[in-house]
Amino acid sequence: MLSTLDWALIETWKDAGIPLEGVLRGIDATFDNYERRPSKTRKINGLGFCAQEVLAAAEAMKEAAVGAAYEPRPNKGFDPAEIARFLRDNAARLQKAELPSAAGVSPQGVAIEASRTLNELAEQVEGQSAMRLEDLERRLTVLEEKLFAVLLAAIPDEEVVAVRAQADRELIPYRSKMPTTQVEQLRKQFVHKRLLEKYEIPRLSLFYM
Repeated sequence: MLSTLDWALIETWKDAGIPLEGVLRGIDATFDNYERRPSKTRKINGLGFCAQEVLAAAEAMKEAAVGAAYEPRPNKGFDPAEIARFLRDNAARLQKAELPSAAGVSPQGVAIEASRTLNELAEQVEGQSAMRLEDLERRLTVLEEKLFAVLLAAIPDEEVVAVRAQADRELIPYRSKMPTTQVEQLRKQFVHKRLLEKYEIPRLSLFYM
């Protein structure tokens, strides 16, 4: 079972461009090292324990790739109809979301506008014979960031403080295993994910298809 913190860490790896192969190598290395330990009083109960090995594996893959010829890969595994359905499903969920409001801040309005944009993007995807998924992903990232920013401005400060405090508590076992920059990024992802989940705002990235 993956916790909210585990998912947040996966997102930081995704955002950092760490390939799946690097993540799997790092996880395997972590468990191999664990099995060689004479004492196993402390169990591996979260992906955070694998963070150092994942970063090491990603760096090793990067160094191995230096000097190798780059060959662009065609987009595989993404069917236009499937993407369009994903976009429309998220548009419908945004239409139904009940979001808080504050003086001068209307997350509901931003959600409705984002819903319209998702439906327009779905039509474009269906009408294109060749898709640039990178461009679509950038559009989706901007939409989600706008939604989160306006949501953050509308909810009470106490709620944000409580979620950040929860993130700090869950990060305690992993602080010594991650660079400070990664800890901070992980905290932000945790807060982001928790608040979007609470208000039932769908994740818009193709990563969540």
